[in-house]
Amino acid sequence: MEPNPNHSDSEPEPSPTLEEDGAERRLRRRLQIMVGMVTSVLSQDPDLTFDEAKQMIEDCRKAALAMFPGKELAFDLIYRPRMQRVIKERFPKKA
Repeated sequence: MEPNPNHSDSEPEPSPTLEEDGAERRLRRRLQIMVGMVTSVLSQDPDLTFDEAKQMIEDCRKAALAMFPGKELAFDLIYRPRMQRVIKERFPKKA
C-alpha cells in the first residue's frame, strides 16, 4: 500500500523560516516595549485622567491585536491586568 501524497496527516508541519521567526520575535519585542511605555505613562504622567488612562489601555490592545490578530485572550490575560493594576493604584476611588 502506497502512502497518499495528498494526505495531510502524514506530512509534518512546516517549520517557520528564519525570516518568519525573526519577524515574530521583533513583533513580540515591539509589543513588550509598547506595553512597558504605556505602563510607564499610566503610572508617571501627573496630568493623566482616569478616562485617558482607560483609553490608553484600549488603544494599546488595538495596536497589539493589529500585530497579533486573534490573540485577544492572550492580551486580556497577560497585559491588561498589569495595566489595570497601575490604574487601581493611581485612581483608587474610580477603579
